[in-house]
Parts: sequence; structure tokens; C-alpha cells
Amino acid sequence: MFSKSNKASNGNGQAQDLRPEIAVKAVPSIISADLSIDGNLNSGGEIQVDGVVNGDIKCKALIVGVKGSVVGEVIAQTVRMHGAVKGMIRAKSVFLASTARMSGDVEHESLAIEPGAYMEGHCKRITETPPAAVVEVPRQPERPMIGASRVGGMPKAAIAAS
Repeated sequence: MFSKSNKASNGNGQAQDLRPEIAVKAVPSIISADLSIDGNLNSGGEIQVDGVVNGDIKCKALIVGVKGSVVGEVIAQTVRMHGAVKGMIRAKSVFLASTARMSGDVEHESLAIEPGAYMEGHCKRITETPPAAVVEVPRQPERPMIGASRVGGMPKAAIAAS
């Protein structure tokens, strides 16, 4: 009687929820500075590493804090490094801050390295779709017209007809 309800009947005797759908932005998973993890991490969202991770990380976005350290392979859409990573990174966008220490290969679409960052390894640009192979079509040699002489690159017969 006195309670507020966000439900209404749909005509079948069943209650419907009238509250609007709210898009929930997930909070990043945080590995704090005093935490050390031995094992792989998999997430559909963002992971922030301020501690130590010994294992592979697969996520949508990875942030490695200044005191953070990762030993293993990283696969993500975006990687922001302020700390240390020892292993391969495969990401669409990679950013190495001036305090970053990277030892390993980086496969990326976009790479930014601030002055002062340490990077040891190979950088390889990747694309989602491989570029189309360039095929060069051989040109046909120009054949002279039989019975017509050329004036200024055009046959006389063509000039007279125009």
C-alpha cells in the first residue's frame, strides 16, 4: 500500500519492471601493489596491474602501473604501460610511458613510446585485414594502324573523321 513499486501488470497478471535499463560500466580489476599472482588472467574488461603477475594476460584493456610488473604474454585491445613487462605484447594500441620498461616483442596497430621509456625487442605492425596484393598488369605494345599515318599521336583517319 505505501511501498513504491517500479512494476506494472502487463495484462497477463505478471509484473513488468518499469525501470529504464542502465548501462553498467564495469569497474577495472585491480592487482594491488602488495599482491603477487602466479597464473594466467582472463577478463572481458579492464585489468590494472600495480603488483606482480607471473603469467599470461588476456583482456580488453591492460594498464600496468609504475610499480606493476608482468612476466608473460599480453593479448589485449589496448595496453598502457607505466611499469615493467617481460614477454610479448599483442594489442591494437600500445602506449609506453616514460617510466615503462619493456623486454620482448610488440605486435601492434598503433604504437606510442614516450622519451625515457626502455624498450628491448622487436616492434611489428599488424593490421586486421591484410593489404591487397599489388598486381601489375603488363601494358600491351602499341600497334600501328595499317594504311594510316600518324599526326601528333593520332591517326590521320581519326583526325579527318572528327
